[in-house]
Amino acid sequence: MFRAKLISSLEKCFIDETVLLKPALTSASMLKNERYSFQLCYDNGGELVRGARDYSIKIESPLEKYISVYNVRQIPSYMPCFPEHIDDNYLRTKPGLYPDLLEPFRYKSDFFGPDGTLRALWFEVDPQSAVEAGVYPIKIRIRKRGTRKDIAAYTLNVEIINAELPAQKIMYTQWFYTDCLMDQYGVRAWSEKHWKIIENFMGNAVKYGQNMILTPIVTPELDTHIGGERPTTQLVDVTKTAEGYKFNFDKLGRWVDLCDKTGIKYLEICHLYSQWGAAACPKVVATVDGKQKKIFGWNTPSDGDEYKAFLSALLPQMIEYLKTEKNGADKRCWFHISDEPSENHLEQYKRLSDFLKPLLKGYPIMDALSNVAFYDEGLVENPVPATNHIEPFLERNIPNLWTYYCCGQCKQVSNRFLAMPSARNRVIGTQFYKYNIAGFLQWGYNNYNTRQAYAKVNPFMFSDGDNWVQSGDPFSVYPGANGQPWPSLRQVVFAEGLQDQRALDLLEQLYGREKAMEALEAGIDPITFKQYPKSAQWLLGLRERINQLIKAKV
Repeated sequence: MFRAKLISSLEKCFIDETVLLKPALTSASMLKNERYSFQLCYDNGGELVRGARDYSIKIESPLEKYISVYNVRQIPSYMPCFPEHIDDNYLRTKPGLYPDLLEPFRYKSDFFGPDGTLRALWFEVDPQSAVEAGVYPIKIRIRKRGTRKDIAAYTLNVEIINAELPAQKIMYTQWFYTDCLMDQYGVRAWSEKHWKIIENFMGNAVKYGQNMILTPIVTPELDTHIGGERPTTQLVDVTKTAEGYKFNFDKLGRWVDLCDKTGIKYLEICHLYSQWGAAACPKVVATVDGKQKKIFGWNTPSDGDEYKAFLSALLPQMIEYLKTEKNGADKRCWFHISDEPSENHLEQYKRLSDFLKPLLKGYPIMDALSNVAFYDEGLVENPVPATNHIEPFLERNIPNLWTYYCCGQCKQVSNRFLAMPSARNRVIGTQFYKYNIAGFLQWGYNNYNTRQAYAKVNPFMFSDGDNWVQSGDPFSVYPGANGQPWPSLRQVVFAEGLQDQRALDLLEQLYGREKAMEALEAGIDPITFKQYPKSAQWLLGLRERINQLIKAKV
């Protein structure tokens, strides 16, 4: 017995659930230039269905050419959470299969598993401002392949409102690992195949809201064990001579051109010192006497004269190149010193900060750190505190404040782990709006490695970096066939949160800040990063309320 229901993008369909448990989606509205996602969940009442591969779908809608369809695939999770660090806002905490991968639907895929488990199809509506305002039906017909007889049909009426989201103000980066793309697809660094794959993944990142990208002028020293190294992926070619250093910026120039082509606005220059303390240098390879040689790495002190001389030569020349040869792209650059230094590293960080500031005068330096002393002592003007440590930074009214989350933000605050409800993922957009957050950082766009990069993993099998962190922390996108990125539902839902922020920005433009905040917090306690409504229905209702207020004004 075929059973199905239209549901929102904020539901997750586990294989041991039934259609009957899912709240139905009965209406939808969107602005002209946003994406709207919904799902069709279905099962067969637990009955064994023979010939399951013979079922197909047909979409009938004036919006049909703007609709993409994906299979929601279940992904193994061996570590859905840290058992000792959870709260009551997780869907599940046991290892198992979790819905996450959005695999492009090929219209020949199975409709049922052999035991009739719950499945879902994901529909993404993207009119791209090309459709006039109005109400448009989307009818989904389920058919026996090769026939015109419907087994079932479901219709969602989508209202497109005559308004557009304003441009995204928040800067958003997830760390982009070119070496992981090399490993997954078996290509050489900076080969033509590598560049094409990078372009594909950049395009995916931009589609779902990312507008800043980690730019490896040297090989990033991120999550790498002491003494280990990631594959060489530096964009700047270095030659060391008796007189000093020579640089070739051709690859960096091509990178900037690719950012322009795909829509990346900001260049996040990779960290200039090692992670968690800045004690050592990143890996740097140079041509020395005609041969490639590693000239800096774990065995080189970060504050040594040799590395200082290198940076003193590199940074001014690179900035001048971006300024003169790449249309002022230097003004798009943000720089890092070291990732996640602690209070014990204050003195070391200060030494490096004091050295770099004259070299990078006029350019923003930011780092993920959660001890406000780094800001209070003037060591970093653009701190990026974790969402669960942001309060002292908010109290200081720091201009253009950023925030981030990773595996440690597992209680109270928003995150995007597979085990968390999608509403917990999306709600962060409302927090960005309320607190005027200028930027957001998350470390794992496509980190397909184990802890500290000891080995690579198959992300379709190990969503947790092989029992390292919570599933969903290391990456948001899957390496699909033919060099194509396949999104996760977490990536899409987070982008919906960014759209919510932009919708609130538009509401503020139309009605003022006070009215926008009234609409946001109507009937609830004030929103903070740790306190917010937990239900999907509240978020859906909020967007509908915002949309109708916008409609009334345009």
